[in-house]
Order: sequence, then C-alpha cells, then structure tokens
Amino acid sequence: MKASAIDPGALADEIRGLARLSRHSLAGKWAALYGAPPPPRTSRPLIIWAIAYKLQERAYGGLAPATRRILAGLREAASVTPSRQLRPGTVLLREWQGTAHRVTVIDEGVLYGGKHYSSLSEVARVITGSRWSGPRFFGLKANGKA
Repeated sequence: MKASAIDPGALADEIRGLARLSRHSLAGKWAALYGAPPPPRTSRPLIIWAIAYKLQERAYGGLAPATRRILAGLREAASVTPSRQLRPGTVLLREWQGTAHRVTVIDEGVLYGGKHYSSLSEVARVITGSRWSGPRFFGLKANGKA
C-alpha cells in the first residue's frame, strides 16, 4: 500500500484527539475509513484503536506482502482444531479465574480433583458453576466445530 505524505506531528495529534470524540463521531470516522459502520457492540477502545491503525496505515503504508502471507498462514494454522479422540493418560490443563485446573483422561471418563467424572462437561460445570461444553471449555472445540 502506498503511503501518503503527512506530517507525523499532525497524525499524532489526530490520533490523540480520537479519545475526545463522541461515539457517533467515531462511528462516522470508522465508516469513512473502512467503508461501513463499526459492527454492533464494538467497544469504544477497539473503535479508537482501529481508526488509529487505519490512519497510520494510510500515512505510512500497510503491511508488506510477505508479512500478510505469514499472518494468513498463522490464521489458517490457528483454525485447525485438535482431534477430540483423547487417549487415556492425556492431561488437560485449563486456567480459570487465576487457578490452574488439571484433568486426566482415563478409560471411562476423566479424573479431576481426585474424583471420577463421566465427561469433561461435568468437570467444566464443577469449575465454573455453570453449564459449559467440556470440550469447548478445555479448548478441544472452537467456534461450534468439532
């Protein structure tokens, strides 16, 4: 992407000024830069960050094609979901509210805290106090896909 000529001081002033704008004004700036309004429920800090990024990108140029390829490869690698076929002896770790939780897969269920549970979902409920998909809670399932 070709960079436009801009005074770095003016750009810095414009970015600092974003924090003083109303949400309505920020949404207008977003729409002007991205061609569409921000998604519903987008946080104000994220809107400001995205506008600042786009302003800098226009001033100094975007990412190099090689960097874009690397990031695309990382995105693809991150979307690969591990197999849910867990072998006995597999240990799953999950940090929840500052506490590390360790679950060991056995032939007929899982062990957690010295007790036997028939599913990861039971363990997730014990840990969180609410209903969770156990495989999703332990990172074995993402975005509703197995």
